[in-house]
Amino acid sequence: MSEADADIRRVLTIAFRGHSELNLLDLERFFSFDMEWVAPHEAEQAVNQLTAKGWLLNEQQTVRLAVELGDVSVPLGWFPRPSRLLSPPHAVIEEGAVSAAPPSVQSKTVAPAIVEVARPDETSLDPRARLTKRLVRFISRSSGLEVAELERRAQRKITAFHHITPWLAYALVAREQGLGMDDIADALAVV
Repeated sequence: MSEADADIRRVLTIAFRGHSELNLLDLERFFSFDMEWVAPHEAEQAVNQLTAKGWLLNEQQTVRLAVELGDVSVPLGWFPRPSRLLSPPHAVIEEGAVSAAPPSVQSKTVAPAIVEVARPDETSLDPRARLTKRLVRFISRSSGLEVAELERRAQRKITAFHHITPWLAYALVAREQGLGMDDIADALAVV
């Protein structure tokens, strides 16, 4: 696999994380505004080139992966060269390898997405992960929001930001509720 091929696989892994298909305009917006990989006027060209080279399938403004990406490692802070998006290599498609499931991201520095916000990973290397339940109770008491509503809002943060921990998502919800961040930091203090 060439370096350009690996870069395109990383791009698509990040773009389709948690999704089997995307709206064409949302994908263009993701490339240009969300990730700032290409200029807004180049985003359409990038998606068209990825489609033309066999990486994507575009059916009535809905874009799906045309290749199986497999397990792709995306280092923290990585970004592609814009030229690779605007002139991608041809995709190598194995017979019957059309992707039906969203890709999974494996990273050495970023934890995988948390599906259930209320259950922090007890094996996490981050000591704050064990304090998430305490943080939720504190935010619920201080803000007057029910735990279920806090979980819903935190899950929206995780979905929007992708690479954040549950405790950080809850801290962002607390900030929206006007709670003092010193109190949140104290609740997350690890001695």
